[in-house]
Amino acid sequence: MKKIDTKLMHPAEQIALIIGRIYRRKMTTTSGGNLSIMDDNGDMWITPAGIDKGSLTPADIMCVKADGTIVGPHRPSSEYPFHRALYKMRPKLRSVIHAHPPGLVTFSIVHQVPDTSIIPQARGVCGPVGFAPYALPGSELLGEKIAAEFAKNLEYKAVIMENHGVVLMGDDIADAYQRLETLELCARTILNAKTLGKPVYLTEEQILAHEKAIHVDFKHFMNVEHPSDERAIRTNMCEIVRRACAQGLMCSSYGTASVRWRGDDFLITPSDKQRWDIEPEDIVQVRDGMVEAGKNASRSVALHYEIYRRNPKINSIILTQTPYLMGYATTGVKFDVRTIPESWIFLQDVPQYPFGSQYHDIEKMAEGFKKLPCALLSNDSVIVTGDKLINTFDKLEVADFSARSLIMAAPVGKLNPITDEEIEDLRVAFHVGE
Repeated sequence: MKKIDTKLMHPAEQIALIIGRIYRRKMTTTSGGNLSIMDDNGDMWITPAGIDKGSLTPADIMCVKADGTIVGPHRPSSEYPFHRALYKMRPKLRSVIHAHPPGLVTFSIVHQVPDTSIIPQARGVCGPVGFAPYALPGSELLGEKIAAEFAKNLEYKAVIMENHGVVLMGDDIADAYQRLETLELCARTILNAKTLGKPVYLTEEQILAHEKAIHVDFKHFMNVEHPSDERAIRTNMCEIVRRACAQGLMCSSYGTASVRWRGDDFLITPSDKQRWDIEPEDIVQVRDGMVEAGKNASRSVALHYEIYRRNPKINSIILTQTPYLMGYATTGVKFDVRTIPESWIFLQDVPQYPFGSQYHDIEKMAEGFKKLPCALLSNDSVIVTGDKLINTFDKLEVADFSARSLIMAAPVGKLNPITDEEIEDLRVAFHVGE
């Protein structure tokens, strides 16, 4: 997968890359959605009309010059008028994404806006979200209505379109895409939580306290060494993070992976890079509780350090958010993994800790992983531990599949879990807990 570098990549390359991600993440259809970038010359680069979104190449991307001249092999998107209207309204923003992700379309057709206080980072990534009234797709009126909504609040960078979808703006296309992924995560989390019970939202005080409690003032060390085994870990971490993003187990704005290196020293993903685009040189080394100088380690580095220090058998950790697991994490409903043998063998039980425990009760959380490999942190994340990183990733997949199956089963009937006797048979046959 390519790394986005807006200074080096041509606008057509960026658009082809991001529309591919949107399509593969099932946030639009073959014919739906459109993206654009306004370059420094005042030229707009935009996806074409009527061309398969699953196979677009840079050569397919259209250019609408500042003077209105159209360059390229196709017609520009039929939604071109509202892109033009948005750039006129918000000239400092350089990218627009319009898509039809199922979660946000659900909110669109019930005429609601998802409450981003469901998870702590979403408010900062998404900002306030507007709602634009319906107008005919492709019409000048649609552009006027969307632009008018963006004009109501200069902090708006995301607007739900009535009975249509969502439109997002960004400083660049990576910024707009991060907003799309995060807002869709909020929408799906809320929908899953409503299937299970009643969503619990964070208060302004909780969000502010969360931001203040994050431990970022770590000591730093110089003279970083990169022997071959350390470099191999970096490469493997990047592969797993990209794989998690591709499968919807991480998103651009959230997700952390770490791997023990030597003793209690470990490598961890950074906080200032979008997860899709993390490269080996971005990974941060943590040694004796100190962070590699010149880099911003994940904001959860203190929890990872405490887990490694107290659990010598744990060699890798993934902390992330998925819409299904967050459905449980935002309701307090018990995540019962006694669904199929694999789920119980891998996870056994999944406790849930109160929001903020990673700051106020970090020792208890870290100790909890001595017996159980996975835990939920209310309104925050799922934390999975294991030996090798691929095995930890496998547990994350199993946890997500289990949560998904349970939520899909909820409208069908009551869970009939594996019995205590069957659990004991599994314990003996697969040496669980030994």
